[in-house]
Amino acid sequence: MTSSRIPAHSERPLRIVVVNTIVDHAAQSDSTLAAQAQRGNALRIGLLEAGYDIIASLPADLYLPERIGQLQPDLIIIDAESDARDVLEHIVIATRDERRPIVLFTEDGATASIDAAMAAGVSAYIVAGLQAERVAPVLNVALSRFRQEEKLRAELDDTRHKLQERKVIERAKGLLMTHHGLTEEQAYQRLRTMAMNKKLKLAEIAQRILDVEDLLG
Repeated sequence: MTSSRIPAHSERPLRIVVVNTIVDHAAQSDSTLAAQAQRGNALRIGLLEAGYDIIASLPADLYLPERIGQLQPDLIIIDAESDARDVLEHIVIATRDERRPIVLFTEDGATASIDAAMAAGVSAYIVAGLQAERVAPVLNVALSRFRQEEKLRAELDDTRHKLQERKVIERAKGLLMTHHGLTEEQAYQRLRTMAMNKKLKLAEIAQRILDVEDLLG
């Protein structure tokens, strides 16, 4: 199961990594690089004015997952002039086991690009909106959305876990009823007694019974 790492409001400032999607500067036109520089300055100013801690600015290359793993940021910002699919693939790998909010600033408003980004786990997809004064509000919305999604994800995982436990308990009760001629209530009470004697949860003792049954064939 994945986890997330967002500090509470009263804790330290968020540690932010900015990912730049232009790697080969020699292959880019002067106008593209100038636009990139302008966007980068606006982003940095907006982050600094909001009091965020920029711990690194990284290129979108094959080493990105490893660098993110080493830096352990709380939030990832992608500054993408256009198509960001490659960098999203790297970031998905980097955040697979430890989820983080991802904010994508881009000039690409194509529906397919937006759908791909949201499916990859992007918390906020901002088209043509990288102005310094907009950075803090965008991050606040992204963080709020991410926390809400993580809450729903945790509730769903908990529901699935409880459902699985109930299935295990029901199967164990069925075995006790079959092998010992017990009623459903008697089988349940026997499970409870065994769990208390072993100081285990009901689902744990039920799973042990199923494991023994599997071993005995």
